[in-house]
Amino acid sequence: METKYRLAQSLVLAAGDFLRQHLDDQLEIEEKASARDLVTHLDKEVQDYLTNKLKTNYPNDFIFGEEGGDVSSISQGNVWVIDPIDGTSNFIAQKNDFAIMVAYFENGVGQFGLIYDVIQDKLFHGGGNFLVCCNEKPLKQQTFAPLQQSLMGLNAQLYAANQHGLADLANQTLGTRSVGSAGIGFTHVLEGRLFAYASYLYPWDYAAASILGQGLGFSLLSLEAEVPSFDKREHVVLVANQHLEEVKRYLF
Repeated sequence: METKYRLAQSLVLAAGDFLRQHLDDQLEIEEKASARDLVTHLDKEVQDYLTNKLKTNYPNDFIFGEEGGDVSSISQGNVWVIDPIDGTSNFIAQKNDFAIMVAYFENGVGQFGLIYDVIQDKLFHGGGNFLVCCNEKPLKQQTFAPLQQSLMGLNAQLYAANQHGLADLANQTLGTRSVGSAGIGFTHVLEGRLFAYASYLYPWDYAAASILGQGLGFSLLSLEAEVPSFDKREHVVLVANQHLEEVKRYLF
């Protein structure tokens, strides 16, 4: 497991270096499900790079990626979940606030996760049997202030719709913040800047955070079924266990 973990770190860092070198390239941009759901040729190149390297080293492992793969579930076998550029709109418009995310599961059990804030050069990694770190520094489990003195991550659209009571919850807090990338939002939770982050996400958006969060006293909840399915898009929230029961009173 240690070998896989170290390989994953080196590959994610190399992919981030590649993206920094190509920030000013002329991008080939395509629409997927909508005009706001975009993919660039660099998303595809990063996923191809990670996939090829992982399959070369572990040919019997499976890939579950945003831009394709072998499987569409983490439930069976050794599965790598890949989001090559999380926050593609930020990548296109701002060249900032985007992340590379990789998570590794064995028969549905998360072994480790990685979220790489490419521009800030901050690699969040660990979970399972590994310490959760930012680069080489272990992260500590945070003690949060009461909800009224804490911030949560939530975008304006979900707040306006009060999906699953998210606005009701947000109204009990000091306020909300939105950065446009689930990966970056999750790292703000891991660092203790937010006590929770909620969004409408695919498995590759939340897989790494689900593993990393467990190692620091957070739970990932699905607001449709409480336990995330890891096979479809759903409303999820990563929340500090300290506030878990209080948060549940406003949600679901």
